[in-house]
Amino acid sequence: MLPFRPARAFAVALLAALLGALLPATAAHAENRTVQGGRLDWGIKASFQSYITGPIANGNWRLTGGAATVGGSQFRFHSANGSYDPATGAFRSGFAGGVHFLGHKKPDGGHELDLRISNPTVRISGGRGTVHVDMVSKARGSGKLTTYNQVAFASLNLSGIDMRGGGSPVSLAGVPATLTAQGATAFAGYYTAGTPLDPVSLSVDVAAPAKKQPAKPSPSADAGKKDDKKDDKDGKKGDKAEGAFHDAAVDWGVRRTFREYVTGSIAQGEWALADGARDGGALFRFTEGKGSYDAKKQTLDADFQGSVRFTGKDLDLTLAKVSVRVEKGEGTLLADVTSAGKTDKAVSLVTFEAKDFAPKDGLARLTEAPATLTEGGSKAFGSIYKAGTEMDPVSLAVAVDAKAKLPALPDLGSEPTAPASAAPADAKATPNPTEQADDTAKTASSSSTGMYAAIAAALLAVAAAAVYVALRRRRATAAGSPSEPGTPGPSAGDEN
Repeated sequence: MLPFRPARAFAVALLAALLGALLPATAAHAENRTVQGGRLDWGIKASFQSYITGPIANGNWRLTGGAATVGGSQFRFHSANGSYDPATGAFRSGFAGGVHFLGHKKPDGGHELDLRISNPTVRISGGRGTVHVDMVSKARGSGKLTTYNQVAFASLNLSGIDMRGGGSPVSLAGVPATLTAQGATAFAGYYTAGTPLDPVSLSVDVAAPAKKQPAKPSPSADAGKKDDKKDDKDGKKGDKAEGAFHDAAVDWGVRRTFREYVTGSIAQGEWALADGARDGGALFRFTEGKGSYDAKKQTLDADFQGSVRFTGKDLDLTLAKVSVRVEKGEGTLLADVTSAGKTDKAVSLVTFEAKDFAPKDGLARLTEAPATLTEGGSKAFGSIYKAGTEMDPVSLAVAVDAKAKLPALPDLGSEPTAPASAAPADAKATPNPTEQADDTAKTASSSSTGMYAAIAAALLAVAAAAVYVALRRRRATAAGSPSEPGTPGPSAGDEN
């Protein structure tokens, strides 16, 4: 076969060239990307919500961990984090926030139905998807509380959805979900495995992993001594003068049902933030707190930046110059209230629990402290809520050390664009022009893996044809000449 070696060498060289050209590109696209912010919108099961608040269970539900509501009956979980492989479509993203359902109140004040669902994680691999959640549920009958850590709660139907790509954000809309066997157990047996749940929608931002930066040289011992001297001169290391603090923020969503009323069909309104206030989805953050804090007495007197204005039909209400006072285990949130062209200064709006407000790791913090409307707050809201009404909880953070960081706001990510929607498996057979254009744009903008595979297949086919032709020509030439010693020449049957 020695006369055929040049053909084999040509094929090997061509394949090596192809691999050299293609491997860098495919390797780059096979690299996992980091999920860094986004939201999951899911009602879990709308009929269950109705049952909870209906005349039988006569209960309620409340949001925890910064979760919000969106639309008619969906919960919005926030601050996505995880990973995404655009080459295979493998996806994992955890979200923060939760919802606590209570129903069937007992004479002792407890509830027969007590169910908490939080921190959902969506996992997709090999065309299969699952929603995992943290759960705490009370068993029917025995009342035993059981905690589940990331139980596989719901199966996702991904028919017609191709997760491969690479664009940002990665979005899914209305993906059908069904309760798993493990989920049915964790759901305290209220539903059986296979029960349809509310569809799942999500949108997350993704970015390529950050390039490794060269390690910076550590500061010299002399530099450390200089810093120590500077700190000693100022007093305690990293601390301001006694009574002062470095930064502070207060988070308050007013009241969930009030926000829903503002944006709903009756008021048909909105809200706008100004003067440094920030929107966290289910809460408003008032920033740049200034004032005094006493760690021993656990007292606070602080003023914050920011305002929020609610407008709509027969509605124009502004809360500004928010301040917080904490003393003897109780806090009060105050604000300037402007309504109907009139401003009332420093109105006490809500009181909240502040039993443990001592600093830990340089941060004095209250998380979702229960809040109650005051008489002044009732008047501020036009008496639509009576004094004593439960309002949204208050979260408060005071940095008494320069190194302490305030808690991050919920990260909802960027708005989804052209989300992949759940569709029957045969929906692709007769796509409408709009769907076809969306699919083409998605493929062109977010995935090159398929293109490289197609090019590789075409070039390999050309290479194979070239080698085949070369072999035929050489065999035809060799048929009229003696073969090498010990190597028979080609027979007529080898041509076929």
